Amino acid sequence: MTNTGRLLISCPDRPGIVASLAHFLYERNANITHSDQHSSDPSGGVFFMRIQFEMEGLTERFDALQREFADVAKRFEMKWRMERAAKLKRLAVLVSREEHCLLELIWQQRSGDLKAEIAMVIGNHKSLGQVAEQYNLPFYHVDVKANNKSEAEKRIQELISGNVDAIILARYMQILSSDFIKPWEYRIINIHHSFLPAFVGAKPYQQAYDRGVKLIGATAHYVTTDLDAGPIIEQDVHRVDHRHDPEDLRRIGRQIERVVLARAVSWHVEDKILVLGNKTVVFA
Repeated sequence: MTNTGRLLISCPDRPGIVASLAHFLYERNANITHSDQHSSDPSGGVFFMRIQFEMEGLTERFDALQREFADVAKRFEMKWRMERAAKLKRLAVLVSREEHCLLELIWQQRSGDLKAEIAMVIGNHKSLGQVAEQYNLPFYHVDVKANNKSEAEKRIQELISGNVDAIILARYMQILSSDFIKPWEYRIINIHHSFLPAFVGAKPYQQAYDRGVKLIGATAHYVTTDLDAGPIIEQDVHRVDHRHDPEDLRRIGRQIERVVLARAVSWHVEDKILVLGNKTVVFA
């Protein structure tokens, strides 16, 4: 992956975008190995594109390549970013007491399916410290109480600042403040233990049971200052019936949560997600 680059762009749709991108890379002897694109509306909509390419000596040429591409981006009014695939993103995983989502991320990272580094695990309880220790991951306990939330968030910021590229809320049962969230726009991923927008708030599986639902699910989304209302990345469901009690729903829900979160994190670290307002374009 040393010579593999990724280019993600969004801009007003118009003729010539794809040709200009391909020509830019061709002039620099880069070979496009994968390309995805989408237009929200061919007549005046927003155009999205993800290109993966190979370029000899990319590491040494990367900074210059970005400077040169800025001229193309300006011409088409692009929002864009360029990434090196070999530079793995570093993750901070925030947890509370439940281990299933953390374990899924660890297993997928160790197997090579999650192409990222788990830089640290931060818990507002000590209970998952043994899990992190078992896999040689740094664990930090940051106690969060009603009267010390700002101090706790400051401590978490100290731990992650300059050390990680994204924050994963793996069933972290604390609400983050707007001040904490804003610097990490579209870099905090949460797993919500229900199929949003249904059953928001506490005890979603009890709510689902009380309503006699036939499907339960989980939702992975980017965290914004609007609680549980950020752009949705991935969802999945499982069929249930009248035989399932609330504990059955929680057990099945945990299985869905771990898979949905892992998918969303994997797509994020492989630069497959672009945001359009409160929606995502996912080139999975």
